[in-house]
Amino acid sequence: MISLRSILCSVTVFCCLFNESFSFNPKRTKQSNLSHTPTRWYNGGATWYGSPDGCGSEGGSCGYGDLVSKPPWNSMVTAVGPSLYQSGKECGACYEVKCTKHKSCSGKPVKVVVTDSCPGCVSESAHFDLSGKAFSAMALPGQCQELRNAGKLEVRFARVACHYPGKTISFHVDQGSSAYYFAVVIEYEEGDGDVASVQLKDSKGIDKWCDMQQSWGAVWKLDAGGSPLKPPLSIKVTSQYSRQTLLAENVIPTNWQPGCSYRSAVKHL
Repeated sequence: MISLRSILCSVTVFCCLFNESFSFNPKRTKQSNLSHTPTRWYNGGATWYGSPDGCGSEGGSCGYGDLVSKPPWNSMVTAVGPSLYQSGKECGACYEVKCTKHKSCSGKPVKVVVTDSCPGCVSESAHFDLSGKAFSAMALPGQCQELRNAGKLEVRFARVACHYPGKTISFHVDQGSSAYYFAVVIEYEEGDGDVASVQLKDSKGIDKWCDMQQSWGAVWKLDAGGSPLKPPLSIKVTSQYSRQTLLAENVIPTNWQPGCSYRSAVKHL
């Protein structure tokens, strides 16, 4: 006779396997470092939008603008459902996605960056609304159209580290910024790619870091009130995945201008 303990153990193991296969929670899977190669695959769904060889939508809800179609992203981007978008905190995160169940699937993974949201993509625990170019890249040679005609696919996906050779993290200053209101889009963050929090410090001589607020997507802002910011400005970025903090010291120079991007070597704190 099978014991009650054996039955309970079997049920527990099944539930653990079921959860690992069918659900993905960015917060649940936190670890010290992301790998450039997938370490764990999950089940999800995928569709595509925009032109067949395009970038989905120009810029998307993360605020990257026309960068999505330029190197190093080259339109290999995706919108994601609410479970992965995390109210914009996962903008910039990198994933590998592959399909195997359709006859036109190559089975080879493609790497994409989160640049947009798909609020209605809730039919699965995780959904990718890929750019036309990224969706087509999952197809066997010569079968892109057949795969796109499928419309919706079951896919496997894995979170991976972002890697941008020759680039450092970039801060694009919003056009509406001034000494009293400062906003930046955070771009090309190596490693985790995502952002949980941002802090800013000016050069008034007071070693005080001010918390910036997420405006929308990858755009973070600070209202300085009646005390104007004195450049150069330093910025700290803490990732959502590993909680690692990067310091870009004096990245915003004394003569900064709205609409310009500024880069800096970073320190890992």
